[in-house]
Amino acid sequence: MKKKALSSKAAVFPAFFAALICVSAWICIPAAVPFTMQTFAVSLCGVLLGAKRGAAAVCIYILLGIIGLPVFSGFKSGAAVLLGATGGYTLGFIPLAAIPGFFCSRFGRKLPVMLISMTAGLLVCYAFGTAWYMAVYLSAPKSLGAVLSSCVLPFIIPDIIKVFLATLCSKKAEKFIK
Repeated sequence: MKKKALSSKAAVFPAFFAALICVSAWICIPAAVPFTMQTFAVSLCGVLLGAKRGAAAVCIYILLGIIGLPVFSGFKSGAAVLLGATGGYTLGFIPLAAIPGFFCSRFGRKLPVMLISMTAGLLVCYAFGTAWYMAVYLSAPKSLGAVLSSCVLPFIIPDIIKVFLATLCSKKAEKFIK
């Protein structure tokens, strides 16, 4: 089997989307729990790039933060951010990009496929982040309900809006990605 050479476009798009995720982390609506546009950018990335390149873009983003560039929300950086309370949600961005990327490359970028796959990716991200929070961050055990009410419930409506926005934007942007 002959290996296909990586085109310059194929190499540039994950880097571009990693930069988009960085910028989206800085777009913040201040609240008790700040809301960023990361889930929008990560979902869009997965749909437009596919599972492998979408996950690669997220990994580039995470590596940029680990090496010290202030790419995480609140202009934070370093491995300590990933080991903190929200680290599991940040690592959950990998399946958030990969799941819609896989399903859209397999079944096409149809509206129902995009919405369902982005929602499924978001649920996996929530599950991973919540499990991380409960296992690593909590010094005193809390119930799952208490963790969900503070770590997931405030984000559901904004994240659903971001999924719809990512779906609309992906329809407009897909002609430029091909």
